[in-house]
Amino acid sequence: MRELCGLYAKEVKSFFEMEGEKGFRAGQLFDWVYQKGVLDYEEMLNLPKSLREILKEKVGIGLLTLTQIQDSEDQETVKFLWKLTCGGFIESVLIMSGERRTVCVSSQVGCPARCAFCASGKEGLIRNLTPAEIVEQVVQINAFLLKKGEKVSHLVFMGMGEPLENYGSLIRALKVLIDPELFHFSPRKITVSTVGMVPNMKRLMTEGIKINLALSLHAPNQNIRKKIVPYARKFSFEEVHQAAKDYARFTKRDMTYEYVMIQGINDGEDHAKELATLLKGEQCTVNLIPFNPIPGTHLKRPEAGAIETFKNILTERGVRSTWRYTKGKDIAAACGQLALKKNF
Repeated sequence: MRELCGLYAKEVKSFFEMEGEKGFRAGQLFDWVYQKGVLDYEEMLNLPKSLREILKEKVGIGLLTLTQIQDSEDQETVKFLWKLTCGGFIESVLIMSGERRTVCVSSQVGCPARCAFCASGKEGLIRNLTPAEIVEQVVQINAFLLKKGEKVSHLVFMGMGEPLENYGSLIRALKVLIDPELFHFSPRKITVSTVGMVPNMKRLMTEGIKINLALSLHAPNQNIRKKIVPYARKFSFEEVHQAAKDYARFTKRDMTYEYVMIQGINDGEDHAKELATLLKGEQCTVNLIPFNPIPGTHLKRPEAGAIETFKNILTERGVRSTWRYTKGKDIAAACGQLALKKNF
């Protein structure tokens, strides 16, 4: 069975044509799903009943069942737990900051990267999400916001999984989200995070979609990075950094380097100076992320003073940086806290 939210507009139109349906019906369907957030064919009353029956039989929709919603104490973060048709679970997060409504999207069940600071990869990769399962996270959270007169403004692929390890599904999902006939999302407001899958970083440059790329760097050199990101053993530090610079130059998008700060491991003044030397002259931003606690680890978050000193060193040496304010920690929705759920 086809999955609607994983289909391009032209594929849906072709299907309608094969079924003897008029072309304008596809536009009506797109409006229901991508603009109104409706994922139940029976609610699409301007579609003929015969067409709705065909769609129910041949085109899957509503692949994610919302199992739980958790609100943070500050009312600025909402975590969604979805049950998949296979019985597994994934999480995605809505982050509200000013007028921004950012969805943190998952791309896999579990994660192969196994970063030391992250709960998502503790049991490795279970499976890739389909394009439709990726897109539906955005569609359903947008529907949640529409009820409040709001809508999703930004997307970050920083949820469960390594997006570039699920490359085919990721690219198809991005193209569906960007398509003017479908969700019509601006590429400038989409960021994909990667631990540094170099071949697919290079492939992404040529896709023509020019989204933002964030590299999970987390260290100023390979020796430290390998301790934090086991995946780093696949590619040298130089390869990963060069691929990031190439992407920025080719797409004319500034790079973001994500840097989870862990006490006693990568948060020292010498680390800051080394990082500043590495990135000197680049059009980039270092996103400093204080470590968020997860079960089963003895890692610690640096003191605020250490983070401030680190940031000041980067600034003094001409490297732009931000200090990410932790949101959603009380509901385990902060960076690194999304965890694989086997059951609920």
